[in-house]
Amino acid sequence: MGKPTRVTNDIRALRFAAGEMTQAELADRVGLTRQTIIAIEQGRYSPSLEVAFKIARVFAVPLDQVFGYPEAEG
Repeated sequence: MGKPTRVTNDIRALRFAAGEMTQAELADRVGLTRQTIIAIEQGRYSPSLEVAFKIARVFAVPLDQVFGYPEAEG
C-alpha cells in the first residue's frame, strides 16, 4: 500500500460504543473484508465515499462524526 492517508476516523471508538461490535461484524454489514476495516481504522486506506456513508449509517451518525480531514496546512 501507499503512504498513509490524512483522513482520520473514529471507527474503533464507535464500534466499542455500539456494544463492542467486532471488525468482522462491521465488515459484514458494509460488504467489506475484516482486513479492509483494519486498514481503514489504522489510517492505511481511505474508503470510497459510498463505503464511508455505509459505515456512518451502521452507527447512525453523520459522516463527519466517523471521518475527519485536517485543515490544509499553510
